[in-house]
Amino acid sequence: MTDPSDRKDQLEVLWLDPLAPETPLDQWQDLADNSVDPNPFFTPEFLQPFLQAFPAATVRLLVIRAKSSEDWRMAAPIGRRRAGLAVPIKTTWTSYFAPLGTPLLRDTGGPDDVAAFVQAGAGSANLMAMPFLPCKSRVASLAAEITGWESRWAEKLSRAGHSSGDLGEIQYKTAMSGKRRKEMRRQLRRLEDHGPIRISHLTGEEAIEGFEAFMKLEAEGWKGRAGTALSSNPETALFSRNVIKNRSFNNGVRIDQLWAGDTLIASLILFIEGAHVFSWKIAFNETFARMSPGAQIAAISMKQNLQSPGILEADSLAVPGHTMIEPLWRGRVDIGTLVLSKGPLGSSLASLTAADLKLERSLRSKAKALKAVFG
Repeated sequence: MTDPSDRKDQLEVLWLDPLAPETPLDQWQDLADNSVDPNPFFTPEFLQPFLQAFPAATVRLLVIRAKSSEDWRMAAPIGRRRAGLAVPIKTTWTSYFAPLGTPLLRDTGGPDDVAAFVQAGAGSANLMAMPFLPCKSRVASLAAEITGWESRWAEKLSRAGHSSGDLGEIQYKTAMSGKRRKEMRRQLRRLEDHGPIRISHLTGEEAIEGFEAFMKLEAEGWKGRAGTALSSNPETALFSRNVIKNRSFNNGVRIDQLWAGDTLIASLILFIEGAHVFSWKIAFNETFARMSPGAQIAAISMKQNLQSPGILEADSLAVPGHTMIEPLWRGRVDIGTLVLSKGPLGSSLASLTAADLKLERSLRSKAKALKAVFG
């Protein structure tokens, strides 16, 4: 148990503009490289291109820094938004493009760093939330230890992922056993009718070229028709190109491709952050839908992850219940919205936030059910 005041003389709070020239990118990146809970979306490589492309997003970077050394101990972008339908609350920043809200915490960080972060982030309302937070993360564990603060999971979800080592191999063999393995092999043989099968794993500068092929493939599918492909508007095209370029410099991105002859069948973009892999975007050629191109590339990527030294686990970042990825990536990544509050007012607001999130989730489920019935 700890009280943030215990280290008042050792820690200081900074609120920074992520795009300001004076924001020290080297210290920011150093923290990201040494975070106990990796998060590619809270790095300058990702956050800066996003905010440059979407300047309307009001986000400040909350930093807990050691006074003596000026080392960054903990940091995350913070915004103010509605947690559900109505209740406004300060949260770690997440978006459709970045469904992971884990603050960066130095691998030597402890309860005092998290306590100082929560106190600063919550502000006078004594209330803040961390959406899309892995339940087993170090931050989630330490947040529960802050003296005088109440932590509660307003919602918990589970999405697909996979392990490494022996457990990962078991997950892969289980997913690819029996009828599925035979069917996917049969589908690959059918793809060979259109040319020799070729698999590529692109990193570094090759990933930049591979991303252009990905965007073209995505635009030719249903996302292009719906206007949600990365190339559908200038902002998302600019932002995503810059992210891929930034991450390619240190091999922080891998693009897996499945080809049949000269035809790109499927492509998956993955971010590599330390010992963790995050699958970001997937696209496939709908002409070959009967050959399960999405499932094929997901299985190919999992196999490559298992064969890559140093990788401990992978997070699909997919919506829970995803019908394509969950039968293949058999591990589970438990995530949720952690709400932290202090005092009677904060506790009351936290209860409202939890109820608000529950109502929003219920209405969203009902809307999906109605759409399924009435189209």
